[in-house]
Amino acid sequence: MSTNKKKNDGFANKQMLSRAIKDSFVKLNPKTQLQNPVMFLVYISAILTTGLFILSLFGIRDAKPAFIFGIALILWFTVLFGNFAEAIAEGRGKAQADALRAAKKDVEANRIPSLTERNQITKISSAQLKKGDLVIVNAGEQIPADGEVLDGAASVDESAITGESAPVIRESGGDRSAVTGGTTVISDWLVIQVTSEAGESFLDKMIAMVEGASRKKTPNEIALQIFLVALTIIFLLVTLALYPYSAFAASQAGKANQTSVTSLVALLVCLAPTTIGALLSSIGIAGMSRLNQANVLAMSGRAIEAAGDVDILMLDKTGTITLGNRQACEFVPVDGVDIKELADAAQLSSLADETPEGRSVVVLAKQQFGIRGRNLSGMNAQFIPFTAKTRMSGVDFMGNEIRKGAAEAVKEYILEKGGVYSASCEDAVKRISNHGGTPLVVAKNGKVLGVIHLKDIIKDGVKEKFADLRKMGIKTIMITGDNPLTAAAIAAEAGVDDFLAEATPEGKLKMIREFQQQGHLVAMTGDGTNDAPALAQADVAVAMNTGTQAAKEAGNMVDLDSSPTKLIDIVRIGKQLLMTRGSLTTFSIANDLAKYFAIIPALFMSVYPGLAALNIMGLHSADSAIFSAIIYNALIIVALIPLALRGVKYREVTASQLLSRNLLVYGLGGIAAPFIAVKLIDLLIVAIGIV
Repeated sequence: MSTNKKKNDGFANKQMLSRAIKDSFVKLNPKTQLQNPVMFLVYISAILTTGLFILSLFGIRDAKPAFIFGIALILWFTVLFGNFAEAIAEGRGKAQADALRAAKKDVEANRIPSLTERNQITKISSAQLKKGDLVIVNAGEQIPADGEVLDGAASVDESAITGESAPVIRESGGDRSAVTGGTTVISDWLVIQVTSEAGESFLDKMIAMVEGASRKKTPNEIALQIFLVALTIIFLLVTLALYPYSAFAASQAGKANQTSVTSLVALLVCLAPTTIGALLSSIGIAGMSRLNQANVLAMSGRAIEAAGDVDILMLDKTGTITLGNRQACEFVPVDGVDIKELADAAQLSSLADETPEGRSVVVLAKQQFGIRGRNLSGMNAQFIPFTAKTRMSGVDFMGNEIRKGAAEAVKEYILEKGGVYSASCEDAVKRISNHGGTPLVVAKNGKVLGVIHLKDIIKDGVKEKFADLRKMGIKTIMITGDNPLTAAAIAAEAGVDDFLAEATPEGKLKMIREFQQQGHLVAMTGDGTNDAPALAQADVAVAMNTGTQAAKEAGNMVDLDSSPTKLIDIVRIGKQLLMTRGSLTTFSIANDLAKYFAIIPALFMSVYPGLAALNIMGLHSADSAIFSAIIYNALIIVALIPLALRGVKYREVTASQLLSRNLLVYGLGGIAAPFIAVKLIDLLIVAIGIV
């Protein structure tokens, strides 16, 4: 999905602009306009003033034909600018959808009757596959449909979906068994059970979401729109009341002409919250687009908004807070053993250990004591692999036995050999555990040499990120299967607010429910089937794309990069969406206050000369004031489109600080901008003789 990310990072390209301009006219369809009540009012006003202009050509004049024509033209531009704001926001999604459609194609699938009948292959179009069918996919073939790996393990190229060129491993069992149609197997083979019908695949859902076809208005959007409609109705009633009032006032003052219908229509459009009305939809679409560009697929706009309101973050320790691989950081000798002897034995026992922990032991011995890998061919070495049953690994060579492993396992091994498991070794094990580390005891020929300290490495910058989240009032909770002592030490080092040790699916679910009962909004990540209940309960549930089908179905977002730290970015995007909508709403309403001073005094100065005192801008005439305000009303929509698309700059501050800043910048700024802009437009149109 991110193959075109670089191209779409800017405001827009030529292709997007041309498509948006075309869509701006297509959206003039009354059914489309009716979906936005505030802009529908402007649409009706444009039609009304156009009709008044046509009537004026036949002698039925509400005002000067040139004046009516100018107002009608500007109102049509206002409608088109509002359509353009929405169309340019949709343009990014359409560009992403086009790239995804290019990856989606009908391929030939190898359907098999069952796992035991793999040789009975039936060639079938991927469009004809049904949920539950079994297919076998070999190296070089495209996976024909979404599914679950039942057998095999293979490298899969998912660049068509994620934009990342590095292949990933997909295998049966565990939490990396889900595969996506449209990706390609590049080594080995997989037997896959289809989990979606044709047209309902993950790729189909992605296309629908990024294109906006399935986007529904969120509760916050609906609430704001109801508020805007209420304001518009109030201003409509006020404007309707002004027409008979102006007629009465003109007759009382002995004036021949009352305020024209065209002027009152222009007043209504300026009074109504047209700025935020025009940009409201584009803000929501742009927020979803920013999430898509972060390679996260949101199943609903409600999920993005919920991310902005989240105040509890539940994060897995491994891969999110820590690098995911424990590293050897210290050799701790016991009972007078030379530390170099311990390091040498530890390295020997780890030479065949291809785990990250094993490799880190070899590296640490080399760095601290210069001990390098040696030639084992003449030593008749026999390596003992680690097993879940023995919880040890090691090497036998030239009559020597070296073992390393969990403290309890090595203790049992030592006692069986008739050796002594000393108190100093137990103290070292406890000390390492209490500091959040994992102790590996090393023994040679039935004697304990010492302990290797394995440490979870905290990711760079994580502590600072958690501090920023704390400033925003978000509580972070680390979820881990470690014992409470280890979990507490890592939590303290990482700077999280709380932790859940020895976590179980039931424990996660219980904790989420307790927080929700207290009125909190909870976000969490997960990838396994055992995470599904908690994901289904969480307000914002981010499932990993590498995870099981159950996890993806339970979540309301899917991270295509399968990066647990993405949850922090999702919260930021959600908050930025809410900040942008709030800031532009503040600016729009503040704008209206300033426009009152531009139009209302100018409209009634001829009837009530005393209102000239309110003409604080010193506008040239009633016509120039109306023209200036209505032109500004149209141009400000265009000026704010980049801000609506990019979003208000995100800041890690408290809600009260954010409110104060937005009121200062967008509240006072919204009042000041029209005073300056309307005056400049007034001077310009008078100078060039428009009025």
